Amino acid sequence: MEKKRIYLSCPTMHGDEQKYVQEAFDTNWVAPLGPNVTAFEKEMAEYTGCGSAAALSSGTAAIHLALRLLGIGEGDVVFVSDLTFSASCNPIRYENATPVFIDAEPDTWNMSPDALKKAFEKYPNPKAVICVHLYGTPAKLDEIMAICEEHHVPMVEDAAESLSSTYKGRHTGTFGKYGIYSFNGNKIITTSGGGMFVSAIEEAAKKVTFLATQARDPARHYQHSQIGYNYRMSNVTAGIGRGQLLHLEEHKTKKKEIYEQYREAFADIPEIAMNPLNPDGDANCWLSCMTIAEGCRITPDMVMDALAEENIETRPIWKPMHLQPVFAEYDFIPHNGDGSSVGEDIFNRGLCLPSDIKNTPEDMELIIGIVRGLFRQ
Repeated sequence: MEKKRIYLSCPTMHGDEQKYVQEAFDTNWVAPLGPNVTAFEKEMAEYTGCGSAAALSSGTAAIHLALRLLGIGEGDVVFVSDLTFSASCNPIRYENATPVFIDAEPDTWNMSPDALKKAFEKYPNPKAVICVHLYGTPAKLDEIMAICEEHHVPMVEDAAESLSSTYKGRHTGTFGKYGIYSFNGNKIITTSGGGMFVSAIEEAAKKVTFLATQARDPARHYQHSQIGYNYRMSNVTAGIGRGQLLHLEEHKTKKKEIYEQYREAFADIPEIAMNPLNPDGDANCWLSCMTIAEGCRITPDMVMDALAEENIETRPIWKPMHLQPVFAEYDFIPHNGDGSSVGEDIFNRGLCLPSDIKNTPEDMELIIGIVRGLFRQ
């Protein structure tokens, strides 16, 4: 008999989603516009306090259009978090710009303010900074924002993993000139696939919507004065998002409970450390992660293999971008004075634990028991 599958993080539906989707079918609004799209944008803007929002096909599309609004082009330098998923960086290359990867710091695993300062010394005229809030933990925003403001460089917040996380009481995604969220299937809420561009500048959201709908000019005939994209969110999937948003705080509470359960369960194992949280923030704990002390006989692969034998899904920490073959030619600015990479060390010693909010007490007991057993052999 096949063992029950325990997921890393997968969609959790509640029934409200189906109501909004059914409305789309009943009214024949099965298109990349409609009442659900408009309402989802409004509800997201109200929830985050961002001001204005544009619903798109993915978080990647949102980053791409943010860069378009900033006029990023060939040869422009863009600073971006190194310890992240490649979607944070790919849009830089869509515009033939040059990414420069900024190392993580050990306190939150996010962009290092120290490395960012070094980057400005080496490249004094970047066009933008893309700061990621990794695994839902807010970055050191006060320090990063101060550096960006000192150099008059706009920041784009990649809050793909941190929807509902706050920093000093304010939602991540609302600090930079532009912010983005992701609703991919494994995120804290989902639209199956989708994203959101947000900004306090209403005209920016309107311009993004224009670009996302093939940049069609307001003429009777089909006229285009600039290149556009097919990046708009469907009215059907926006309905899923509206239903999910009703349960976002509930999801966050459960994610935080999972993190705390792991933290308490491994507190007496000195070789294990949970991913650090920013004391100035309230993280959504999208994925709970652990690192293993250097020199320990147990490795991340051993933990992942032991859990996989019980049909339990895990994942390595994101492999830093400067180590990716596709980005091998681009510069990397380390946090440490000796040139070593904090992000690479986290990648080598870490893994993501099952963080699905549908995990039962029995599931959590099984996961924790397997991990503890490895370290107590």
